[in-house]
Order: sequence, then structure tokens, then C-alpha cells
Amino acid sequence: METEVSTDSQTPEIPDLDIIYGIDGKRNQAREIQALQDTIYVIGGKWKLPIINSICNGNKRFREIERSIPGITTRMLSRELREMELNKLITRTVTPGPPVLVEYESTDYCKTFGPVILTMIKWGIEHRQKIKEG
Repeated sequence: METEVSTDSQTPEIPDLDIIYGIDGKRNQAREIQALQDTIYVIGGKWKLPIINSICNGNKRFREIERSIPGITTRMLSRELREMELNKLITRTVTPGPPVLVEYESTDYCKTFGPVILTMIKWGIEHRQKIKEG
């Protein structure tokens, strides 16, 4: 996404995000910072984005998710899944057994974050290449 630089504040213009502008039509930095902090609180940390990516790539069972993310511990995955469920990013469905079947799926709400994740992946690839170039 290419952004234009505003002449009045030297900050990028953000298309289609009228919600960050106040009643007076000016950007509200305090509101923007609060929104960034809220976003980081919900998806921040080392594991949440890899978990979302794993679930969106078809891994639904706990062990599938765990195996798809190198370095994550069982305890950390369990904790993160619980927190993500509370924030309505995923749903947990238990099917009585035997054996009991537990599956995780991303919610429609979580999918609204998809374009941001794809942009972050693209940026990460480009950044790694830029650093390699020196």
C-alpha cells in the first residue's frame, strides 16, 4: 500500500480510515496511540500472529498448531489460545468422544485482520531482503 505524505503534519495519509479523525476533521494523535496500544495488546507478543497464521492455514487441532510453530511450548500455546478466544479471534469447539475432539478456528472478526497480516508478511520479506543487501 502506497501512502501519500500530508503537507501539514509530515505523517502518512491513511485512506478509508475516517474513524481516526476527530469531529474537527483533524487527526487525533492520542486516539491513534490508544488504538495502536489496543491492537498490540490483542495481537502482540511472539506467538499470537504465528498461531493465527497456523489456524488460517488449516491447522485446527492443538497438536497440529503446536507442531507448525517451532519453539512454542505446550503451556504457552494453551495460554495464548485461551487469551485469543477471550478476545474473539478464535473459537474453540469441543466434540464429545471418546475420544474428545477439540478444534480451533479463526472467527470472521479475526479474518478482518487478514490484510494487515499479509501486509506484515510482505514487509517482513522485503525488510529481510533490504538488510541482506546491506
